Amino acid sequence: MSAGAKILVVDDTPLNVKMLADLLAFKGYQVVTAASGAEALAKIESERPDLVLLDVMMPKMNGYEVCQKIRANSATGMLPVVMVTALDPAQERVKGIEAGADDFLSKPINQPELLARVKSLLRIKELHDTVQSQAGQLAEWNKKLEARVREQLAQLDRLGRLKSFFSPQLAESIINGGGEDLLKTHRREVVVAFLDMRGFTAFTDTSEPEEVMSVLAEYHRVMGPLILAHEGTLEHFAGDGMMIFFNDPLPLENPTGNAVRMARAMQENFAPLRAAWKKRGYDLDLGIGIAQGYATLGAIGYEGRWDYACIGSVTNLASRLCSEAKGGQILTNQKTLSRVEDAVQAAPLGEVTLKGISHPVPVFNITGFKS
Repeated sequence: MSAGAKILVVDDTPLNVKMLADLLAFKGYQVVTAASGAEALAKIESERPDLVLLDVMMPKMNGYEVCQKIRANSATGMLPVVMVTALDPAQERVKGIEAGADDFLSKPINQPELLARVKSLLRIKELHDTVQSQAGQLAEWNKKLEARVREQLAQLDRLGRLKSFFSPQLAESIINGGGEDLLKTHRREVVVAFLDMRGFTAFTDTSEPEEVMSVLAEYHRVMGPLILAHEGTLEHFAGDGMMIFFNDPLPLENPTGNAVRMARAMQENFAPLRAAWKKRGYDLDLGIGIAQGYATLGAIGYEGRWDYACIGSVTNLASRLCSEAKGGQILTNQKTLSRVEDAVQAAPLGEVTLKGISHPVPVFNITGFKS
């Protein structure tokens, strides 16, 4: 501790007070004084000294009583106290230690000894203050760490909920603060896939609601993971129908390839469902349409309810191809097929007139992958 430490000198004899105060001030210490035990306790409260030189023999409240009160106060329990007395040193030392004193000096004061003891105790107090400060910093760091952990847990919860609507990559980007621009309205080339079940309308007309919901739950449980696995963005459910697009909000290296691989995986995984439902008397199958083109994308809705939408003629084309597809088929157009024709096998179905599209469209059924 620097020589500028503050020392409280307590003695009811003014001459003793002046002698100690002058000596300590000469050595660079700040000095405050008190002439009684009560005044000493008040000065400790107001001045916050770093060390107390405390006379034993004082009226009303002696030095031992003052020392006991200092130790009883949690704020001053570690304040260094040096007892000073002209009485028998051996006898008084025991009393001083019992009262809580840190050291003991006999009168007349030996100045070098006084300064050495003061310096030693101040050094100990400095170490104690450092430990206390570090403990306070550690407590503050722990609070910040706990707050950070709470925030991370909340972030994980938000991420889990967002993953119900977006791909994991997009959800993580939004949570980390990098996804806001992705949700703004923009234009991009995308691949859109529509799928729905053949025979579903007839099935709902003749089945109980519980049967319909059970079938949809099985269907979604199989299809959903395939969408995520191929990095698709699910725009919406419409009963048995789903619309998925690729290359947005996050760009993909080969979005057409992703869409086709997803569609093939869906048809393969639908086969066991179709067989199981057939045994229960449900005649259901899956048709898929895929198209590639430019669309306008972004968040649409109102406060409290937002969707991420893909709007454009490419979505209409994919939807019409899906409507045209028979069970087990994956239909696409020439433009989309050209992006993956080196990797897939496709059977031409000729030019087909699709509802809402002015000209016939050459349609192809993707049947598998080339070895």
